[in-house]
Amino acid sequence: MNDKLNMVKLWVEKADHDLGTAELTHQHIPKYRDTIAFHCQQATEKYLKAYLVFCDIPPKRTHDLILLLGLISEIETVADDLFEMAAELQDYAIEVRYPDTIIELTDNDILRTIEITRNFRRIIIQKMSLEDNDDQ
Repeated sequence: MNDKLNMVKLWVEKADHDLGTAELTHQHIPKYRDTIAFHCQQATEKYLKAYLVFCDIPPKRTHDLILLLGLISEIETVADDLFEMAAELQDYAIEVRYPDTIIELTDNDILRTIEITRNFRRIIIQKMSLEDNDDQ
């Protein structure tokens, strides 16, 4: 396997671990909404970085999903709904990690967050024509 494809797969694997953590936490400790949201944001960030590596664009050291989508939009059209979905997750990178910032998340917010992350996963895997082992 070439180095680039190997790196892409490593990014996807790390992203799958974050998504899996979010889903397991949701199933077993649903009140940990901040943790679930954080891991969904992290997973989405890593799926986007996997795609940037796939496209030979060095991923920036950032948690800014809009910035990462902007880098992708420099080489291809990115649908507005992807920017909108990324915006929904954007604040979960930092804000939910600290006790002095409270973001109230409902069960519906969390279900939406997981859905968005799974959508990004599906889209990115499909774009890279990677085999989809959806069993993270």
